[in-house]
Amino acid sequence: MSSELELWKTLSGAELLCAMADGRISDGLGHVAHYVGQTVVEAEPGKVVLGWTPTEKLCNPGGTAHGGFIALVLDNAVGLAAASLGERFVPQLTLNLNIDYLRVVNKGVPYLVTGTVTHHGRRRTVCAGAITDPDGVLVASATASTTPNKAFERGLGSLNGA
Repeated sequence: MSSELELWKTLSGAELLCAMADGRISDGLGHVAHYVGQTVVEAEPGKVVLGWTPTEKLCNPGGTAHGGFIALVLDNAVGLAAASLGERFVPQLTLNLNIDYLRVVNKGVPYLVTGTVTHHGRRRTVCAGAITDPDGVLVASATASTTPNKAFERGLGSLNGA
């Protein structure tokens, strides 16, 4: 069986996200995603689905998920969707992120957060993001553009074992 570092170095972006989903790579999304409770559910080139159940620590004084955390999980989804297209996983830098908050996001409810690539260019990838509740109702959506983090492409980032 391969070590996690070997998987990071050899799998494509989509394959690496699938390895996170099936447990071959533990805690691959990092500390921020762990803090907000995101997990990879499924991935394919150009699309990622994350699971997210907001907890009380993510809520505003009104008792619902704070908009900043909603933006964060959508940002993660679109960035991972863009990274899923790579020959190797390369984290993305967000160039812009536009959020539409459509309905209340409640604590304790399991949501799906989907990121989908709508245009992939050499330097910029445009994506759409969506958060849906257990009934499939859209509660928030996003459009975003990302670009690869060149430090990781050169092997300077921690994900490449440096």
